[in-house]
Amino acid sequence: MNLGVIFPLVIYLAFIFGAAIYAYVKRQRGDFLTEYYVGNRSMTGFVLAMTTASTYASASSFVGGPGAAYKYGLGWVLLAMIQVPAVWLALGALGKKFAMLSRETNALTINDLLLYRYKNKYLVWIASIALLIAFFAAMTTQFIGGGRLLETTIGINYTQSLLIFALTVGLYTFIGGFRAVVLTDTIQGTVMILGTMILLGAVIYAAGGTEAAITKLTEVDPQLVSPYGPNNMLDFQFMTSFWVLVCFGVVGLPHTAVRCMAFKDSKALHSGMLIGTIILSIIMFGMHLSGALGRAIVPDLTIPDQVIPTLMIKVLPPIVAGIFLAAPMSAIMSTIDAQLIQSSAIFVKDIYLAAKPEKANNQKLISRFSSLITLTITVILVFLSLNPPDMIIWLNLFAFGGLEAAFLWVIVLGIYWNKANAYGAIASMVVGLGSYIYLTVTKLKLLDFHAIVPALVFGLIAFLIANKIGERKQIKA
Repeated sequence: MNLGVIFPLVIYLAFIFGAAIYAYVKRQRGDFLTEYYVGNRSMTGFVLAMTTASTYASASSFVGGPGAAYKYGLGWVLLAMIQVPAVWLALGALGKKFAMLSRETNALTINDLLLYRYKNKYLVWIASIALLIAFFAAMTTQFIGGGRLLETTIGINYTQSLLIFALTVGLYTFIGGFRAVVLTDTIQGTVMILGTMILLGAVIYAAGGTEAAITKLTEVDPQLVSPYGPNNMLDFQFMTSFWVLVCFGVVGLPHTAVRCMAFKDSKALHSGMLIGTIILSIIMFGMHLSGALGRAIVPDLTIPDQVIPTLMIKVLPPIVAGIFLAAPMSAIMSTIDAQLIQSSAIFVKDIYLAAKPEKANNQKLISRFSSLITLTITVILVFLSLNPPDMIIWLNLFAFGGLEAAFLWVIVLGIYWNKANAYGAIASMVVGLGSYIYLTVTKLKLLDFHAIVPALVFGLIAFLIANKIGERKQIKA
């Protein structure tokens, strides 16, 4: 075990648990549900930016994405920059609308807003199932990323690494709730930015400069320095699909949408959009370029996802590597805790309290039940993560796409189109998610686009057709 790496990591985790305990104490003074799931709607602009960018920058940004850049070269770095406007787009499209609706209806979850907007309990049930399927796939990706990270840097086996990561995330999320999540996201976002810049500088230095690194990449494979990547895989269809999947479609991610329910005021929203975009630009460029140039330093990795932890050990002194280890850990933890909170909210708020609303006033019961659900989900995720693939980016993108296919049109048309009704929303959710899963499983490509593009087209068509049917039924009624 590498004690030089472990020591600063332990200090960092102690700091994170301190934030969770602070959030727990704060929660005792207010309504449990409002505090645990939206932090009493008190986020400032800086905190909003940090938590939105940190939640978006996940294991894919610090493990899977750099792993893909290591395998496919500099073209993947250019591709990754498509993600830069994601925070601006999501907060700009949803921010004010969601904030106003959530305060007006006292909504705490995305399903609360869907029920208020569409007045249909069946839609909420379908939404809950879709959320849980996609969240479990996404959270499994984060757990695998955390396990891979600790396995490579600390020097213990994957299973032990996975258990340490799961115990850490499960405990601090269960103790602190949403407020702990956004507080730790703020700390983690700062660490992520500093860590990204330090690692990129160290990688360039270890490679003998950018020019020397690119020369080495050309020797390994000339296509690694091509904008289209090996075998011209980064063609128009791939790039368009990627833009839809990781930028435009982010508007439909429920755990991002929930951030729009919890900020303090319009000033916080506007500064959050600007700061979040800057943060995301630094992280995406720095981490993916580190992964691509890292092949000039360690050209023979069999598992691409190990490039960042391997570079940390190779180009940084142990203490510095331990400090930087907090950066990818932060990215992974800040995504998994947001999804854990939302998964817990589905079971507690959308299922249990929907069936037994009289239990909402029993703060102690709800608190215990929420904590139990969070820990139970954590245990399930450990079992799902025991046999990881070599590259987690594809699993993470699958989960991203599933959420977008199910929710993008339901959310966007629901808040911007007054005539949108439950018939259209249910049809869009079922057709969008169903076609996405079918196209992904069968590996069927329509016009060579990623499954998310036709799935969103089918979902929109289904929404418009079913919405028209719903309008006619309402007129007859």
